[in-house]
Amino acid sequence: MLTWEDATREQLAAALATSVVVLPVGAVEQHGPHLATGTDSRLARLLVAEAARRAHEQHGVSVVVAPALPFGASSHHLPFGGTLSLTAATMLAVLSDLLRSMISCGATRIVVVNGHGGNTGVVHAAAADVAAAGDGVAIAHLDYWTLIEPRTGLNVPGHAGGFETSMMLATGWTPPDGDAHEPPRRSSPPPRPEPLQVHSRRRWRAIDGYSDDPSSADRAVGEEIFAQAAAALAGHLATFAQEPT
Repeated sequence: MLTWEDATREQLAAALATSVVVLPVGAVEQHGPHLATGTDSRLARLLVAEAARRAHEQHGVSVVVAPALPFGASSHHLPFGGTLSLTAATMLAVLSDLLRSMISCGATRIVVVNGHGGNTGVVHAAAADVAAAGDGVAIAHLDYWTLIEPRTGLNVPGHAGGFETSMMLATGWTPPDGDAHEPPRRSSPPPRPEPLQVHSRRRWRAIDGYSDDPSSADRAVGEEIFAQAAAALAGHLATFAQEPT
């Protein structure tokens, strides 16, 4: 297992053709009054690191972990402050350039692990577009929360609610000043999924920028679902390592 930025060009040249390259993608955006703005990037980065370790140690897969892309398409969070966003068009260009750079270095199998819902369409478009441009390359992508088995009362993924707050507790996150911000309480149930996906500032303002009750977060639950996702991702990496290119 290699970490891209810690490896030399010779090490990468020797490894890339027979390795799975994993690129975590996140966002820097407001997560309510209680969670870090880097929540999505932190969770994607740490999950990929753990899954890569498991894939290497348990499945014998050669994995190269690329530096996380910390910024995503988060324009819908800009009105709340604390958000650093790329437009969808800029993110598509940046992600496509990174994928092409990996391929130019010799990568043949790349997995993009996304940690932010607003990135989903962009990640899909970049992976499909770059993979279609040439032979000998396979690019896969997934939203990490799709690896979590449904649990009663847990809104997955939500935004800064019980799920993400539990996951952050599991990673040992604390605010830089060491002062924990008490998660707000919300008595109303999380919104039901709708076939028609509506985007509007009014809807985000109505829920104050977070989707469901984060006061229900539980570190033990976070540790359980983090381990579950890491194990599932490690299995997918092992399967993808056999993907013909």
